[in-house]
Amino acid sequence: MAQSEGIQFDARVLKALPNAQFIVEADAGGTKHEILAHISGRMRKNFIRIVPGDIVTVEVSPYDLTRGRIVYRQR
Repeated sequence: MAQSEGIQFDARVLKALPNAQFIVEADAGGTKHEILAHISGRMRKNFIRIVPGDIVTVEVSPYDLTRGRIVYRQR
């Protein structure tokens, strides 16, 4: 059985937490969801800085919609 792909949302960073984790707010279909997200390894390797207020792309597993990974910071 193939591994399922993640669902991607655009979200706004609300709060920075320790260990490169963030609380982000995704607006999906008119409802707002708070997601606990961490930075992907590629962004961490390239020292991409994320601060509260940034718009980011978050990839979420279809099995747990409350946790995700930040894969892109929009300019």
